[in-house]
Amino acid sequence: MSTKKSNSSVDKFKEFVRKHPKLIQEVRKGNKKWQDVYEDWYLLGENDVIWKPYKEEQETETEEQKKDFMTQMVSAIKKMDMNEVNHHITNVSSTLATIQDLFNQFGGTKGPKQHQSGGNHQPFSFRKD
Repeated sequence: MSTKKSNSSVDKFKEFVRKHPKLIQEVRKGNKKWQDVYEDWYLLGENDVIWKPYKEEQETETEEQKKDFMTQMVSAIKKMDMNEVNHHITNVSSTLATIQDLFNQFGGTKGPKQHQSGGNHQPFSFRKD
């Protein structure tokens, strides 16, 4: 049972080292020893400030990419013509209603009919402003 705990601890340490590739470089240069790194990790935890210099730089890049993506999305939404979007949504809604009618007409459902043929039934209700 103690070997499972140690194995999981070693696996967690390996994952930690993968997230901090500069630690590998420090050990290879001879500035640190794996035993010391493991002991510091075990005692201080992986969220301690001493690990910041060894962390991968990709995390800051991904945060910048997320911000850039959000900026692009906001600008794209601002450029949209809402009347055109409403028109497309109405077309999709009527297409879905037609597909539902076809399924009901050709025996796609068993049991009581869900759709009454009287009236203009839309699967989504949208109001025009």
